[in-house]
Amino acid sequence: MINYGDIIFQTFLFIIVIAVILAIVVIIKNVTNKNGYKQSKAIEHKLDRIIDLLEKDKQN
Repeated sequence: MINYGDIIFQTFLFIIVIAVILAIVVIIKNVTNKNGYKQSKAIEHKLDRIIDLLEKDKQN
């Protein structure tokens, strides 16, 4: 005989395990993305500075 309470419990636990794994993946992805964003902004700022210097040299 099938015990539906056990099936519901196991399904609920399975969903919780999947949710925890997904939460960990999302957190790791966000942390690494923030570091990449900071580096990207720094590089963009440096490139803007180089472009400004080159434009000044062109004008002179």
